[in-house]
Amino acid sequence: MLDIPFRSACQLAAAIRQKDIGCLELLDLYLDRIERHNPQLNAVIFMDRDAARERARQADAALAKGEVWGPLHGVPMTIKESYDVVGMPTTWGVPALKDNYPQAHAVSVDRLLRAGVVLFGKTNVPLHLADWQTFNDIYGTTNNPWDVTRVPGGSSGGSAAALAAGLTGLEAGSDIGASIRNPAHYCGVYGHKPTYGIVSPRGQDKPGIVAAADILVVGPLARSADDLAIALEVMAGPDGIDGMGWQLRLPRPRQVTLRDYKVAVMYSDAEAEVDDVVQARLHDVVAFLAQSGAQVSDTARPQIDSREANRNYIQLLRSATSTRLSPEMFQHNLQAAAALSPDDEGYEAQSIRAQAMHHKDWLVLNETRHHMRLAWAEFFQDYDLLLCPATTTAAFPHNQQGERWERMITVNGQPQPSTTQMFWAGYPCNVYLPSTVAPAGLSPDGLPVGVQIVGPQYGDYTCIHFAQLLEREFQAFEPPAGFE
Repeated sequence: MLDIPFRSACQLAAAIRQKDIGCLELLDLYLDRIERHNPQLNAVIFMDRDAARERARQADAALAKGEVWGPLHGVPMTIKESYDVVGMPTTWGVPALKDNYPQAHAVSVDRLLRAGVVLFGKTNVPLHLADWQTFNDIYGTTNNPWDVTRVPGGSSGGSAAALAAGLTGLEAGSDIGASIRNPAHYCGVYGHKPTYGIVSPRGQDKPGIVAAADILVVGPLARSADDLAIALEVMAGPDGIDGMGWQLRLPRPRQVTLRDYKVAVMYSDAEAEVDDVVQARLHDVVAFLAQSGAQVSDTARPQIDSREANRNYIQLLRSATSTRLSPEMFQHNLQAAAALSPDDEGYEAQSIRAQAMHHKDWLVLNETRHHMRLAWAEFFQDYDLLLCPATTTAAFPHNQQGERWERMITVNGQPQPSTTQMFWAGYPCNVYLPSTVAPAGLSPDGLPVGVQIVGPQYGDYTCIHFAQLLEREFQAFEPPAGFE
């Protein structure tokens, strides 16, 4: 079994219940590790030590009386900076919000606390949560624990880095453009992007915003797929208003072993070529599945055009995130969109059009999206899951110059705009599907590579179950060197 700091939240909770370790003792272990290791990572950017220690003492006292708060009783936890937590700032990396201290917890925070966690700090994010790197002018840059010259991903980059380095027991992030999935892949941990709408995002937004955004979800990150299952169980379900009229009953997987699964696999796509290093790890996963008796097809696909799917996603994504635009920027985009060449299909041009479109144009895109949903549903009549990359490369070097679409990453020796890999974010995400990222091993350079496990709508537990089987039989979390 891994050393205590790197154990799963399930294992930590079990050790607490068995009184092998105390809640305060475990919290202090993580706080000490943060003192030693966080300076080189800058993953944890705010802590309320006093309040956390008091809660840990209460958790110890409750356990001494035979009271167990929930399945995560006493487990120390940090959370993505964008979640509202009373006593901690929520800034989204925006300097103007550096003094924003919310008056109520996010819905998911309340649920995790009821499950027993000891929430002691927050982890870093990029400005507006809008990057696959994690840096901002308030808290600075977060580094990848596998190689501090490289990115941890974003926007839940601090979350994944803290988990991988053994600085926390559990994490939660948000995902509209792979913001849970790409950090899990880059840092070698587990992440689950839930089916759209099954976890209330209330309290995971900027001040005054309560409406759920299109495409956006919130969900867990962890060092084990078992933790994803428990955390999703805790976090999922309607908020207080919606819960007056509907309940969530996610189906449990009908499969028991890998042999029971029928999966399709995509290694790359013309819209976003994937580096051979990433493809090689996916081939290893598939070879293991075939050896285990699973049925695998590398040609089966939902009947949708990948180029159309990518364009549809970018338009709806950039429309969904346009709420952050100032009135002046919106007017600027109206003028810029009118001046664009009809033939310009670059990322910047698509973004400008999306942020200045008429509502009727959005309705057309939304209709197209729902036709794609039906095509995916038909595909999942024949296949249980689709496996594909989470991104086009392993973690890439820090590059904070210029706009995202101007920054290049190297794919098979050739430069590729970093935004090209948004294809792998949107392929399942835009049509509301769940997906789990699980470790698939290391590249020849010693960097983590993950596999993205995509399931049918509401098939969250099937995605996680498949990740659990891979964890037990193929590849589990392993800590990066230097953080013992």
